[in-house]
Order: sequence, then structure tokens, then C-alpha cells
Amino acid sequence: MADSVDVVQQRLLNEIPDDIDKSEGEFVYDVTKPVAIELSKQYTEQDKILDRGFVETAAGTDLDKKVSEQGLTRKPATFATATVTITGAEGAEVNEGILVSSDTINFRVTESVVIDSSLEVNVSVECIQSGTVGNVPAGAIKYFPVTIAGLTSVTNLEAVTNGYNAESDEELRQRYYDKVRTPATSGNKYHYKNWAKEVTGVGDARVISLWDGPGTVKVIIIDSNKTGADLQLIEDVENYIEEVRPIGATVTVVSAIEVAINIQASLTIDTDNYSEAEVIENIEEGILEYLKEIAFIDDYVSYAKIGSIILGSLGVMDYESLTVNSGTANIAIADDEVAVLGGVVNV
Repeated sequence: MADSVDVVQQRLLNEIPDDIDKSEGEFVYDVTKPVAIELSKQYTEQDKILDRGFVETAAGTDLDKKVSEQGLTRKPATFATATVTITGAEGAEVNEGILVSSDTINFRVTESVVIDSSLEVNVSVECIQSGTVGNVPAGAIKYFPVTIAGLTSVTNLEAVTNGYNAESDEELRQRYYDKVRTPATSGNKYHYKNWAKEVTGVGDARVISLWDGPGTVKVIIIDSNKTGADLQLIEDVENYIEEVRPIGATVTVVSAIEVAINIQASLTIDTDNYSEAEVIENIEEGILEYLKEIAFIDDYVSYAKIGSIILGSLGVMDYESLTVNSGTANIAIADDEVAVLGGVVNV
């Protein structure tokens, strides 16, 4: 840590003979003050420069430069995509570029089609913003921001889950450590793990060697949101590994099996400041963050940790009768599973 202005100034004053008045307000004191301020700033900058040169402390573009020394690049954010069903009059045109919306975000139609005699058509859409903001539940896309002649309704029959934020500094740093600290050579299991994690959208991976006999490898993945991977992400990982793997290995890529964590408790709520819905949302945010932290790391969901998160959530004064998946014990999570939030219910 850089020395403070006062410490630097005192050192300057110590170099001046004591027969000269160095007390506050005198000439010598006043002229050394700005010098001390500038020197302190430079010491601070020097510390920052040093931090920028190490993966452990570098951030942002500085971290990008450091990990590039190992051939790594930060995975970018993706635009969530989905298929929506639009209903309307026969012959009505659904033109590329029109918008459909949920309550929170717009999606752009990416193809042009004409509604036939079935009076409905399925079209592809892409979120106008990148990242997880485009992940919405089934049925959430239900508006046309601007009325379009001949079109009456729109909906997404399946949840949208393939919007991913850009790789964070912590995630990128961990991927760097994975590469330099594990002997990834000649297509061993560490190599397959690193290859899988290089694909945009992959949050983590586990590798099982010889899972179905000699020459077979199974790669189990979760997405960047730390939930099960969709079919497109599985295919992307399969294709990428196929390009880089050694000849001869038979590789199977699968998604981790989602284990829903359903929570029930009798909550005592601070009703003067929070509604029940707000409190449930606060609890869910805390649980989601916890489940992301332990995904592919811990082999159980802690009953005690769930209780701690509930009690620490804004608006919760107390709780009782807590059950997790209808029980009061930890929930075991197998190597091919990932815990995801099912729901939180106040009973």
C-alpha cells in the first residue's frame, strides 16, 4: 500500500535541518505539502501498475492481455435467441426486423415469412440486448410494441435460456489457472475440460475417461448461468472438441441433469417495508447466487446454508418449518447433476 500524504511529507521534513522552522503553516511545511501529494499519487500509481502485471490482481483489459499469453480470450456476451409463434390473418407478412416483446425486453424477428391458412407461424427472434437480460420464461414474449396490420398475438412456448453475460474477470482468471495449473497434454481429461470451457456459453465441465470402454470420453457441461445446457450449446461443444481432439477418441457431450431445489418455510415478514412478493424475490436471488457458487464444486446443497440465506434476506425477520425438497437434510448432488432453484414458497 502506498504511503499517505502525511507520511511522505514527514519524510521530506525529516531531511530538512531542525534549525529551520518546519511547523504547520510555515514556508517549509507549505512547500513540501504539494510535493508530498504528488509523490503519494505516484506511489499509488506504481502499485496499480504492479497489480496490472499479474493475473491474480489484473482486471478488465489488463487481465485480457495477461491471459492472452496462454492463448486465452474472454468469452463474449451472447444474444438470447428463441422461436416464437405469431398468429394472424392468412397472407399477413411477418417481416424481418419487426419487434416482439416481454414486459422487460424486446426481441427482433430474424426472418421474413407469410402466415398461411393455419393462421399461425413459427419464427426465430433474437434479443436486442446481449446477456442474461434476454432469458425469459415460457409465455413471457406476448406483445407487439407497435401494432402491425394482420398480426394478432405472439408467444414463446418454451423458456429462453441461451443469453449469457460476457465472461467475468473471476471466471476468466479461473480458466487461466485451470490451464496453467493442470497438465493438459495429449488429450487427457484436463485437455477436454479446458476445451469445453473455451466454448462461449459453457460455465464448467466435468470429464469422465473410459466411461464406455477404451477410447471413450464423456464431457458433462453446465452453461454460464450454472444450469443445464441446451441442445445448441451441447452441439457447439461437440463440434469444437471434434476440431481439436486427438484422432481416435469417441467423445460424448451431455448436459448435467438439473436437480430442482424446492424450498418451503413459514416466513415472518417485515410487512411495514416489504411485500411478500418482494421478500420471496430477495430470497430467490440469494439462493440462486449460492447455487451458482457451488455448481460443479460441492456435492450437496446445504440445508443450513439455505436457512442462513433466508434469514439474511431483506424483509425476513424470522422463519420456521423450513423444508428443502420436502426434507430437513442436505440434498446430495451427483457428479452428473447440477442444483437449480425450483421455487420458494411461504407456507
